[in-house]
Amino acid sequence: MTTATLQEVGKGGHDPVTLTVIEAGLAAAAQEMFATLRKTAMSPIITEVLDCGTGVTDSTGRLVSSGAGIPTFVGALDKAVRHLVGRFGADLAPGDIFLTNDPWHGGVTHLNDIVVAMPVFHDGACIAWAASMAHHSDLGGRVAGSMAVDAAEIWAEGLRLPALRLFERGESVTPVFEILAANSRRPALLVGDLWSQIAAARRAAQRIEGLAARHGNVALQAAIEAAFARGRARALQGLAGLPAGRHEIAVAQDDGALWRVAVTLSPDTFTVDLRGNPPQMASPWNLSREGAVIAAQMIFKALADPAPEANDGSFAHLTVLTDPGSVFHALPPAPQGYYFETRIRLLDLIWRCLAEALPEHLPAGHFGTIGGVVIAGRHPETGRGFTMVEPQMGGWGATAGREGLDAMFSASHGETFNCPVEVAEARYGLRVVRRALASEAGGGGQHRGGRGVETELFLVAPAVLSAGFSHVNLPVWGLAGGGPGGRNRLDVLRTNGTEESYGAVSGLHLDPGDRIRITTAGGGGWGLEDDRGSG
Repeated sequence: MTTATLQEVGKGGHDPVTLTVIEAGLAAAAQEMFATLRKTAMSPIITEVLDCGTGVTDSTGRLVSSGAGIPTFVGALDKAVRHLVGRFGADLAPGDIFLTNDPWHGGVTHLNDIVVAMPVFHDGACIAWAASMAHHSDLGGRVAGSMAVDAAEIWAEGLRLPALRLFERGESVTPVFEILAANSRRPALLVGDLWSQIAAARRAAQRIEGLAARHGNVALQAAIEAAFARGRARALQGLAGLPAGRHEIAVAQDDGALWRVAVTLSPDTFTVDLRGNPPQMASPWNLSREGAVIAAQMIFKALADPAPEANDGSFAHLTVLTDPGSVFHALPPAPQGYYFETRIRLLDLIWRCLAEALPEHLPAGHFGTIGGVVIAGRHPETGRGFTMVEPQMGGWGATAGREGLDAMFSASHGETFNCPVEVAEARYGLRVVRRALASEAGGGGQHRGGRGVETELFLVAPAVLSAGFSHVNLPVWGLAGGGPGGRNRLDVLRTNGTEESYGAVSGLHLDPGDRIRITTAGGGGWGLEDDRGSG
C-alpha cells in the first residue's frame, strides 16, 4: 500500500495490521535506543549495571514505548518531556536536543541522573520524542560521586541543569558541554556517556522518522492512540479483578518517622493518598512529587496489569495525592541525592499496605533498599580517576505459593545487573574478595524469604566512600504470619583491626588494605511456620 492509501486508511478504519506494525516499530525504536546506549557508553554503571532507561513519547510527552533498564527511569521520561514541551513546545526545530537533571525542571530524580530528549519531526511537525535517562558518576558537589548524606540544600549536590538546549538545529551548544566538563571530577566519562545518550536519541529518531515516512503521520498517530486505548483497557480489566475498598497503613521508618498511606480501590480507580506525611527534610532523603507518582505506578502496574508493556494509557486510572512541601513532594531547595531510598521505602509502604489487605496477590517484603555504594579514587596502576557506583542485590519476600527469591535487585531496579568482578577489578583497581549468598536466611514461615548477598571489597589504593541504605534498624516485614527478614548493613574493616558500621555515610576516607563488607537483608516469610510442608 502507498503512503497516501495508508493515510486514508488511518482516517477511516485504521487497518489493524498496519497499526500493529507501527506500534512494534515504535517499541523497537525504544529498544534500539537502549542497545545503542548500553554499547557506546563509557561507564560500567551504564554498560554493565544498566543504570539507565529509554523511551519514546508522543509529541505531547505521553509515554508510548520503552526499552529495558530501570523501569522507574522510564517512568521519569514522560514527565521530563512534558516539562520540555511546556517550556520549549512553541520553539522546537529538527536537530534540537535537550537535557535536564533538575528535579523541578523535569529531572524527577537526583542530579546524577541526566535526561537527554530529542523531538522527532516529519513534514515539519513534531510527531514524537526519543528520550533516555542515565546515571552519571559525578556532577560536582561536595563529595566525589555527588551523593553527600549530609547535604542540607540541593546546591551541595552538584550542577543543576534546568532544561537546556544541548543541540540547536543540529549544532552543539558548546558552552553547555564546557560547563558540564568543568563541574565534574570525571569530565571525560561525563561527556562520553552524554554522547552515548545523544547517539541513542538520534538512532531512535531515525527509526521513528522512517515509520512516519513509510506509513504517514495519520497512521502513526492512530497506532499510538490504539496502544493507549489497549493500555487503559488492560488496566481497567485488572482493576475489576481487585476487591474494592479503602486500605490504610502507618509504618515506622529507620529514623523514627511515621509514614502513612491510604489506597482506595474501585472497579475504575486506584487512588494513593500520601497526604499527612512528614515535611521535607534538610537532608537528601526527599522525593519529588513525580518520584512519588512513579512509586505508585510500579505497584499499580504490578497489580492491575503485570504485562511487560506500559504506556500512558496504562496509568489513566491512577490518582496520587500529595502535600506540597512534604517528604513525598519536596520543594526547592530540598536536596534529593538519596531520593531512591525514599522512593523504594515509599514503594515498600504502598506494597505493604496492599499486601496485608490482599495477601494472596503480593509477596512479603523484600530487602527494601537500593543500597547505592560509591567508591571514588585513583586506579593504583594507571593513575586514572574512577568513581564506582553500585546498587545492591538482596532477598525477596515469599509468596502464598513459593519461597522468596535469592539475590535479586530491588523492586524498582528492574532489568539491571551487578558489575562483573573482572570488570570491577580492572576498572576500579580494587579486589572483590567475596560475593556469596548471605549466611543468614530470610524470614521463616510456611514459605521462607529469599537470601541476601554478602560482598567484601579490598582497597588496593586510597579511596573515598559514600553509601546509603534502608532497613538498617528495622527488619524487612513478613506477611500472613511469616517471620521478618533481615537488615541491611555496611561495615568497614580497618587495617588496625577495628570495625565501623554505617547505614549512611559520605566522604569517608579509606586506606590501602581496608575492606568494605556489604550484607543485604533476606526477604520476609509468608504464612505460619507450623503450616510449612502442609501445602
